[in-house]
Amino acid sequence: MCAAAFQADQADATQAVGLVHSVVEQFGKLNILVNNAAAGGGGLIDSELVDQAAIERQLAVNYTSVVAGIQAAFPLLPDGGRIVSISSGVGTRAGFPGMAYYTGSKSALEGFSRGAARDLAHRGITVNVIQPGFVDTEGNPADGPAASMFLPTTAMGRYGRPEEIAAGVVFLAGPQASYVTGAVLSIDGGYSA
Repeated sequence: MCAAAFQADQADATQAVGLVHSVVEQFGKLNILVNNAAAGGGGLIDSELVDQAAIERQLAVNYTSVVAGIQAAFPLLPDGGRIVSISSGVGTRAGFPGMAYYTGSKSALEGFSRGAARDLAHRGITVNVIQPGFVDTEGNPADGPAASMFLPTTAMGRYGRPEEIAAGVVFLAGPQASYVTGAVLSIDGGYSA
């Protein structure tokens, strides 16, 4: 098994397309596409401080470039290939003020994925989404300043671990999930409960 790193600006849809093609050039094929990039922020919609450029970048990262990557990948995927996109629990439940822009971008990704699942089903390509809750990462550590606000919103009262999200990806990308498509799998510690 070998690994390689590729660099692209997820806010630029043309680079998402180039990234998919670079991977195929390097490895000769593509069996699974996992979309895992996000940009947050936005603020209250009635605020005078809303940064329109940041909102447009967020939409590009969270939705437009993911769609471009899927469009680039599906012709290269074999029949029975897999597409998994990482969304967010806020795609279904905003939970806090100031989340409208982020929620909208993630909801759009989920809606597109359900439609793509129907469009690609004739080839056995599955298209699914994972909705993580709060995950202990460098960008949102479990002991960070936002934890006291986030933890009470989960049924389990803790942050998730990256490997818990990865287990969902492995399942959806594997043969056991060949009859799962158009699904949104919440791995959120009960944020959506």
